[in-house]
Amino acid sequence: MKTKISLFLVLMSFFMTSAFPQEKSKKELKEEQSLEKQKQTETLVNSKEFIFVARYALPQGASQVDLTSNPNYVKFQTELIDSYMPYFGKAYSGIGYGGDTGLKFKGKPEKFTVEKKKKNYQIDTNVKAESDNFRLSLSVTFEGSASLSIISNNRSTISYQGEIFPAQVIEKSK
Repeated sequence: MKTKISLFLVLMSFFMTSAFPQEKSKKELKEEQSLEKQKQTETLVNSKEFIFVARYALPQGASQVDLTSNPNYVKFQTELIDSYMPYFGKAYSGIGYGGDTGLKFKGKPEKFTVEKKKKNYQIDTNVKAESDNFRLSLSVTFEGSASLSIISNNRSTISYQGEIFPAQVIEKSK
């Protein structure tokens, strides 16, 4: 009789634990989300086709500018770089006077390099646009946040903080 009762209790405990699966801790959920984000970022960077969207502009010698309500992007592709970024800074030639002063250009990159480092991906490209040459340097963390510096021949350097996204996400929202 004791063996029947103990066997019954063991079976009941087995069924009870399998009926109520173990919930994951917050730490485990965060780790899973982080790993998923890292996989997505790696896929995006390796595809060499993604869009950078800035949250903040960091002009030289000036305060940070919030861009969350301003449309902006740089679309990175091996065949075309398409930039639609606001610009805050000094122009060295007559560019921008009486017209749009943003960093708005399209051009085929002369080079497009992607390098995986210890803590980030480094993407560098040069673009000759109609009236200027641009050097873009994008540093992307494994979780997808990014820092972009744009160096121009005719303007002071400006940096942006933001994230990268699949190109299709931004195109659908336009």
